[in-house]
Amino acid sequence: MDIFITVVLVIGIALIFDFTNGFHDTANAMATSVVTGALAPRVAVLISAVLNLVGAFLSTTVAKTVSSGILNENSKGIPHITTTMIFAGLVGAVLWNLGTWWLGLPSSSTHALFGGLIGAAVIGSGFGSVNFAGVVSKIVLPALLSPFVAGIVALLATYVAYRITRMASVHGSERGFRHAQTVSASLVSLAHGTNDAQKTMGIITLTLIVGGYQGANTGPQLWVILACGLAIALGTYSGGWRIMRTVGKRITDIQSPQGFSAETSAAATILVSSNLGFPLSTTQVTSGAVVGAGLGKRLASVHWEVVSRIAVAWILTLPAAAVVGGLATLLATTSTIGLIVVVILALGGGALFVTLARRKPVVAANINERDETQDSQTVDAGRTV
Repeated sequence: MDIFITVVLVIGIALIFDFTNGFHDTANAMATSVVTGALAPRVAVLISAVLNLVGAFLSTTVAKTVSSGILNENSKGIPHITTTMIFAGLVGAVLWNLGTWWLGLPSSSTHALFGGLIGAAVIGSGFGSVNFAGVVSKIVLPALLSPFVAGIVALLATYVAYRITRMASVHGSERGFRHAQTVSASLVSLAHGTNDAQKTMGIITLTLIVGGYQGANTGPQLWVILACGLAIALGTYSGGWRIMRTVGKRITDIQSPQGFSAETSAAATILVSSNLGFPLSTTQVTSGAVVGAGLGKRLASVHWEVVSRIAVAWILTLPAAAVVGGLATLLATTSTIGLIVVVILALGGGALFVTLARRKPVVAANINERDETQDSQTVDAGRTV
């Protein structure tokens, strides 16, 4: 198939991934503000969408890491991967995002993306095509450390907040924290744009370099930045309510002081990571911060069964996306017909997850309603106290 057509296919699915990243990660910024009543659901996603778009223009450091720091390059600075392999890797990332969204699990879009890309590169070009030292230092280690860092900071911040306000009983303290949450949630959205939007920019830039439409070791072009910023903003505005319910209500019962602490610690961690060029998982950071905020309040309960399910999803994300990306590469690189089959299977898999999600929809109107799973977990937690 003509290289131009495959480049167009990659750009198209990359923007689809960016859209799924947006609605998959809306909860990172706005879940706690929505469940505490600090922001109305639709207002929250609108603010988050706008700030994600703004954040996309603030930095391209993470994008350059993605386009030139994960895969080994030849003497001309071109990574050992083809546009068809990149397409196959993105198929794995998109399907994992849709599957975990259907289950309401806040898994990492970042690790889904890199998993699919690594799996495609290994199957298509061999293990030597992947810079595993870069993968460990820029992906694995930040993934292991960031949830704990954000969680510890959120725990301490929550403890201090309740100590200062005498368990939030000072007159007007609850309202004050709700107003503060508007600022902290907005900061998380801005930070999310500086980190997550960059990843798709990096993938499209990588594709243009491999396809010969852009020079090696160059950054994203303006149209790429704009397209990725708009895609993630539109995805964010669509809501991602299923995951928002999990992060905001099923990990722990969040109050405004806890929400403010979780959001502030998550935003600080993400912004530092973006400045250093680490493509951090904002999902892991935010989930860790929410757990820390739950532990920081006296007598608050964390639903560890939910946390364990999320942790399992984190562990499985990269290898699962790598397997799907690798299998898609095996088929897509055989012939044009093989590539077409991968496109059809990807469309069918995506449609399946959307259909399954519609059987029991979670929307803005019922985001704060407890479901049966939530109630049973709360009862179990109460029995252990």
